[in-house]
Amino acid sequence: MTPGERRASFSLATIFALRMLGLFLILPVFAIEAAKYPGGDDPTLIGLTMGIYGLTQAMLQFLYGMASDRLGRKRVIVFGLLLFAAGSFVAAWAPSLTWLAIGRAVQGAGAVSAAVTALLADQTRDVVRTKSMALVGASIGLMFALSLVAAPLLVAHIGLAGLFVMTGALALAGVAVVIWWVPAEPLQHKNMPRGRLLEVLRLPALLRLNFGVFVLHAVQLAMWMAVPAMLVQAGLPHEHHWWVYLPAVLASFFVMGSTLFPLEKRGYLRAVFLTAVGLIAVVQLGFWLVAASGAPSVSALAVLLFVFFCGFNVLEASQPSLASRVAPAHARGAAMGVYNTLQSLGFFAGGVLGGWLVKHLGAQGLFAGCAGGMLLWLVVAWPMRAPVANAPGLVAKAG
Repeated sequence: MTPGERRASFSLATIFALRMLGLFLILPVFAIEAAKYPGGDDPTLIGLTMGIYGLTQAMLQFLYGMASDRLGRKRVIVFGLLLFAAGSFVAAWAPSLTWLAIGRAVQGAGAVSAAVTALLADQTRDVVRTKSMALVGASIGLMFALSLVAAPLLVAHIGLAGLFVMTGALALAGVAVVIWWVPAEPLQHKNMPRGRLLEVLRLPALLRLNFGVFVLHAVQLAMWMAVPAMLVQAGLPHEHHWWVYLPAVLASFFVMGSTLFPLEKRGYLRAVFLTAVGLIAVVQLGFWLVAASGAPSVSALAVLLFVFFCGFNVLEASQPSLASRVAPAHARGAAMGVYNTLQSLGFFAGGVLGGWLVKHLGAQGLFAGCAGGMLLWLVVAWPMRAPVANAPGLVAKAG
């Protein structure tokens, strides 16, 4: 990477990290703490309050992406982060579960992922794009691991309201990063003709990637409806689950770095991509077998989670890179907006469908459904071709 590419990659990864840390800190403790609010005796309302963030984010991602094509990336990112901070402070003040849901909805309205990803694509060459996206993915994974350890400790001292205040402060820190650290937007982006939404919806390669990101994040969220309970059943108390999660996440980063980047340089990106999809399908079948046995072991679950994160991190790094390279440069914000919309809808669908499957079919039904979704994605993704690296500002061709 050039110095400018390193600065862009690390600064934009920092924005993702600050925003996602605030979100992830809430997740491990939300269901328990939200039950203490007026109206918290309704599990359906708690679930809606937790999931409404993803719904409002999905509704607005592509609008933010299109706006960044027309108004400028940094301006849209700052606006979104300020809105996210406002929603965090509303949630911190909330006297009831209804107001907590309103705060979460406003948080989701600060949907800046598409604009951030598009700006990173604007400021990096095709040949280093996957590495740049991997830095973003690594920052998100590290924040997830950190939140699993820190959230129970923090909520014991500052409560859920204090966590939301911290989330708002982290978003404001992200605004400072945008203003003072992120490099200026490339002039060629500002002077480009603007594309239309229909333009990015007609590209088969983008449609395959959009379908894939929906399935990946639906499966990611759905499997957590059963995995924590299986760890408890295996004899690992909830407060010690990070003993499994943290090593699995960190070790998977090492595997990703030692396989994805060297193999991409040698022209094997398609093979690595499809292998990662297949690996996650195999992991879901492994979870199905463990659930069917009725006697899960911590070691078996730890191995499955490690393999899952290996595949997941490869896809988290390569998918947005591929989407940004396939998209027309003048409509990159719109393309990443649609991509991130499908990602958010995947989170929402994973929570809803995962809960339904566990309730009606149990953990075995859940993992069978997840495996089926991954195998379907493998079929859809099979015709893909790795994009050819082009000079900045040109469209990468892919099938």
